[in-house]
Amino acid sequence: MARVKFVFRLLVLAGVAMFLHYVLPQHDVVKVTSTEVIRTDLGSFNRIFFASGDSGSATPDTRDLRLINTQKQNTFLFGFIQRDTSRVMVYRNEDTGWIWPPYFKFNSADLQAEAANLTRGEDWVVVTHYGWRNRWLSIYPNAVGLRVVDSPDVTIIPWFNIVFFVFLLIAVVFLRAMWRQLWERAVDPVIDAATHHIDAAQADLAERRGRWFGRK
Repeated sequence: MARVKFVFRLLVLAGVAMFLHYVLPQHDVVKVTSTEVIRTDLGSFNRIFFASGDSGSATPDTRDLRLINTQKQNTFLFGFIQRDTSRVMVYRNEDTGWIWPPYFKFNSADLQAEAANLTRGEDWVVVTHYGWRNRWLSIYPNAVGLRVVDSPDVTIIPWFNIVFFVFLLIAVVFLRAMWRQLWERAVDPVIDAATHHIDAAQADLAERRGRWFGRK
């Protein structure tokens, strides 16, 4: 039973970690090479990985998808250390609107124009995005911001993620303390009272049995 609980908790933790890795902002150092608009069909497997259409537009199963093609600088150690190699990376450019995830992005057309303008030069750019790139599911991370930097060796500190995890840790500790107080004040007395009644009933039953067998 203990092993089942451990596996269940591990699966829950892995699910939460994957969810946070998908929705929290990430930063890549890239060089924008081209932009394009393709017609794409949203299937039953990859539909959940796409945002809504442009704000005020319909969201059919088939729609135009803005893409930003880049040459991405490889990193390791969660993006803190740059490597000398690069690879191609494709980002989608969709509005999130007022829906999930809460990036409140309404400027996908402006961002596409900005990306197209960056293809004319040799500037390195920091792309802020969320999501994953998966070739088998045909899904792309969604770019939410572009920022020109001086070189690909720039160090990016994810302040939002740091603040978020600090807040999450404080919230978990606070909720755990509240739960323990609630358990001690509300649940433990009920359990103690129930245990006392059960002990009293068992003692009374044992006494009656002793009298009955004593008479015999």
